[in-house]
Amino acid sequence: MDIATMLGLVAGIVLIAASLFMGGDPMSYWDAPAFLIIGGGVCAATMIHYKLSDVMIIFSALGRAFTIDIAPAENVIRDMVEYARIARRDGVLALEERMRNCRDKFLAKGLQLVIDGTEADMIREVMLIELNTLQRRSKRGMEILLYMAEAAPGFGMVATLIGLVQMLKQLSDPSQIGAGMATALLGTFYGALAANLFFLPLAGKLQTRGKEEEIVRLMMIEGFRGVQSGVNPSVIEDRLLSYLTPARREGAK
Repeated sequence: MDIATMLGLVAGIVLIAASLFMGGDPMSYWDAPAFLIIGGGVCAATMIHYKLSDVMIIFSALGRAFTIDIAPAENVIRDMVEYARIARRDGVLALEERMRNCRDKFLAKGLQLVIDGTEADMIREVMLIELNTLQRRSKRGMEILLYMAEAAPGFGMVATLIGLVQMLKQLSDPSQIGAGMATALLGTFYGALAANLFFLPLAGKLQTRGKEEEIVRLMMIEGFRGVQSGVNPSVIEDRLLSYLTPARREGAK
């Protein structure tokens, strides 16, 4: 579980809810028509804009925003050095047990290529293709969230316009003006809140997670090549450490 994402989301909701309670009756900020216009409008526009198979990616993308499913770079360095030592001492076939116990499909596939005796350059080519596939899925999820962030304020404006029309039509009956004004104002509020507290931050989290994953996967690919080529484990360690900032290199040794 990504603590930062959960803390940020919970803190945002709690602080906004607290401000609503401090301002009086919190139920006065609830308007079902405005909520349906924005929620239904954003969902409908997203399904129109993207294929259904792409829209379904959003669920796995959101899961990645709330969980940490990538091994830390320091652990990758440690594991790759260990694989190199095993391969030099007992041969690459000795890595089969490690491969079977590996939960990371990307790592398991790389180890399988090493065990099969695939040439180092071919390993790099195959694994880069695999990495590009993973990145495309991550980027598509981020694109969908960014589109939803753009659509939410727009549908908030739609709710505002609908509320204003309802208000103007009821000028002769002052008791009905409040409902139209509430839909008008709360539509803008809901749209801005959805875009700035949910969609944009989650899209940014996916972008950050994608960059982190790219570095870790490139380190794995470099490690696979080194193991297959019989490079000295200390040399592999030095190569992989070069992917980290100077501050993190000291902690990884």
